[in-house]
Amino acid sequence: MDGSLRTRIKVCGITRLEDALAASQLGIDAIGFVFYDKSPRFIEPMKAAAIIRELPPFVSAVGLFVNPKQGLIDDVLNLCPLGVVQLHGDESPDFCQAQSRRVIKAIAVNSAEDLECAQQYRCSILLDAKAPKGVYGGNGKSFDWSLLRHFQHDYPLILAGGLNVKNVALALSHRQWFALDVSSGVETGAGIKDADKMRAFMACLQSAE
Repeated sequence: MDGSLRTRIKVCGITRLEDALAASQLGIDAIGFVFYDKSPRFIEPMKAAAIIRELPPFVSAVGLFVNPKQGLIDDVLNLCPLGVVQLHGDESPDFCQAQSRRVIKAIAVNSAEDLECAQQYRCSILLDAKAPKGVYGGNGKSFDWSLLRHFQHDYPLILAGGLNVKNVALALSHRQWFALDVSSGVETGAGIKDADKMRAFMACLQSAE
């Protein structure tokens, strides 16, 4: 990979202030908050807003939604100063384009055919493992990353799904990523991040780069 380019890191599923601050101190670029109430990492918007207010400058706050009504996104944005909206369901390209914030569109991948729909979206793409029907991300599983070795998109590519200290170097060996998105790989329980695991993940990333 091109050593002149730095891979950015997002830690998703933050539910506690101490975890957000620990991530920020380790140089993590973005903190993700899950506003999907069926997720074990769901956080109330008011609680997320309180955490975001304590973040240091230059750390992005990302809000994750799954098949939301526009009203839900607007309500959350009225409370939370999010810089980015991550859409993890079956949202259309038009819905993504209509957002007032920058958008990351998640694409569930199990085969090369799953990548074809990504070209419809004029925004950053997050590639995650395809979960069972009715489940949207957050299952700690990875997919065959070799499918992506030659995949091209006009916008930044983000890899998610089962990332941890054991496979981060392998993920980087496949291609240059704009960012990696980690959640369960740095947890002791759903939504409970571990500072030592985050530190080890960052060390492995830096070593691989």
